[in-house]
Amino acid sequence: MSTALIPASSGATERFANPLQQIKGVFAQPAVRRSLPMALMVGLIAAAALAWMSLSTPPQKTLFSGLPDSDKAAVTSALTTANIKSHIDEGTGALTVGEDDYSRAKMLLAGQGLPKAAPGGYAILDQLPMGVSRAVEGERLRQARESEMAKSIEEIDAVAEARVHLAMPEASVFVRDNAAPSASVILKLQGGRSLSDAQVSSIINLVASSVPGMKPEAVTIVDQMGALLTKAGGNDGAGAASDARIDIQRRIEDKYRTQLIALLTPLVGAGNFTAEVQADVNLDESQATRESYEKQGVLRAETGNWTGNQRDGAGAAPGGIPGALSNTPPAASTLSTPQPATGNPGAPAQPVAGGAAPDAMKQSDQYQRAYDLGREVSVTRATPGGVKRLSVAVLLRDPEKGRRTAMEINQISDLVKSAVGFDQARNDNVTVISRKFAGATDAATGPAWYDNAWLPVLARNGTAIVIALLVLLLGVRPIAKALMKKREDATTRPAFGQPIGEVDGDGAPAGIGVAPPVSLDQLENTRGYDDRIGAVRGFTRDNPTRAALAVRDMIKADAK
Repeated sequence: MSTALIPASSGATERFANPLQQIKGVFAQPAVRRSLPMALMVGLIAAAALAWMSLSTPPQKTLFSGLPDSDKAAVTSALTTANIKSHIDEGTGALTVGEDDYSRAKMLLAGQGLPKAAPGGYAILDQLPMGVSRAVEGERLRQARESEMAKSIEEIDAVAEARVHLAMPEASVFVRDNAAPSASVILKLQGGRSLSDAQVSSIINLVASSVPGMKPEAVTIVDQMGALLTKAGGNDGAGAASDARIDIQRRIEDKYRTQLIALLTPLVGAGNFTAEVQADVNLDESQATRESYEKQGVLRAETGNWTGNQRDGAGAAPGGIPGALSNTPPAASTLSTPQPATGNPGAPAQPVAGGAAPDAMKQSDQYQRAYDLGREVSVTRATPGGVKRLSVAVLLRDPEKGRRTAMEINQISDLVKSAVGFDQARNDNVTVISRKFAGATDAATGPAWYDNAWLPVLARNGTAIVIALLVLLLGVRPIAKALMKKREDATTRPAFGQPIGEVDGDGAPAGIGVAPPVSLDQLENTRGYDDRIGAVRGFTRDNPTRAALAVRDMIKADAK
C-alpha cells in the first residue's frame, strides 16, 4: 500500500498568496459594498460619541490613595449620596473624583470624619504576630511612639497634620559610645495659620519629654513650606535674644498701625488709605550701679578700758550675795557744783554743765572706736523697648470728584500725630499725602473673565459639541444622502428594453409591467453589472421554469 503526496491545488495557493487581493475581493462583493456606507456611518457616530464622552468628562484628580477597603466603601458611599461621581483605579487603587468636585468632596468628607484613620499608635502593637524578631519588635514600638506623638501634636488648633521621626541609637555598655536620641517633626498648618514661639517651644518640650534621654536642642521642627521653626542655639542663646528684640520692634509698629487704622477707617472709609509705621527702637540693655555715703558715721566697734578711784573702798573686792541688789532702786541723785579742771590727767573727771554727771568711780579711760560711713547701693537696669524716633507715612485716596483740600490734610495730619504720640524732641516725622490709587477700577470689577471657574467647563463642552456636529455634517449627512439617492435610483430605474426617460400619460415610467420578454441572447450580450442584474430579473420573471432548471443544474454541478 503506497501513499502518494497529492500536491495542493493552485486555487488554495493563490487564496493565501496575496492577502491584500483577498481583502479587496471581500470589499468588492455586492453585499459588502452595499453595507459599507452604513458601517462607515455607524463608525463615525461611535467616534463622535467617544469624543463626546472623553471631552465632556472632567479631568480626574486623586482624592485619596492607599486607603483600606473599609474606608473606600465609606468614602464612595458618602460621595454617591452627595451626587459626586467617583472612580477607583484598578491598578493603583487610588480614589479619584472630577477636578471640579475635588474641593467639595474634601469638605464633605472632612465634615463626616472620613476617611477613618488607619490603625496607628499603640494599636500597631496589637497586630504583631507571634515569634517576630527583636529588631521588628523595636521598629514597631518606635512606629507606635511616632504615631502617638503625631496625634498629640495634631491636637493643637493650628496644626492640620503632623509626622514625627525618631532617631534612637542602640544603647551601648560604654558610656562614651552612647549617642543621644533626636527627633524631627514635620507640621502641616491650617490655611492662614501660624505657630507662635510659645507653641513651638511646647512641641519641642512635648517630644523631648516623651523620649528618655532626649534634650530639647535635639528636636527639629519644619512646616509644610520647608521653613525651620526651631531656633538655632536654644531659647537662651544670642539668637533668641535678637529675635526677642526684633519682636519688640514689630509689636510697637503693629500697635501704632492698629491705632491709625482704628482712627482713619471711620473718617475716610476702609480701603481708602494705607498707613506704614517705622519705629526706631532702642534695643540696647543698660545696667548701672551707684554707691553713696552719708556724712555722719556709725559706730561699728569699740575697745578700751578705764581706771577706777581707790578711795572710799572703791578698790575693794566686791562681796555679798550676787544679785541681791538687782531689784533695789538706785539712790537719789544729788547736784554737785562743777569744779574747774586742774589739768591733772590722773585727777578725777569734773562734771560739766549741761552734760552727764561724771562717774565718781572712774578715774581715767582709754578706748579705741571704729566708725563706718553710711553707704547706699543702687542698681538700675534699663530694658530695651524705648522709642528713639518714629516715622509715620499715611497715603489717602482722593475722592472720585475733586481733590482733598490742604486744610483737610492738615487736620488728618494732626490726628495722626496725636494718635502716635508725636514728639518733636525725638525728631519724629509724620507725612500725610492724598493721591489717586492705581488700579482701583480693576480691583472693583473683580477677576478677569478668563479667570472664572466656568470657562474651562464651557470650553470643554463646547469643543465636544462642535466635534459631534462636524462628524454629523461632514460624515453622516453625505453618506445618508448617498444612500437615499441610490435607493431612489433603484426605484425609478426602467425595465430592461424600455427607453430611458419614457413615461406614460400620468407621469409614471412607461412600460412597467409590459416589458418585452428577455431571451438568452440578450442575457449573454448584456454589458454592465446593473444591466445584467436587470436582464436576469426579467428572464426569471418571464421564464420561471427555465430559471428553476438552470438553478438545479448549477447545484448539481457544484455537488459533482
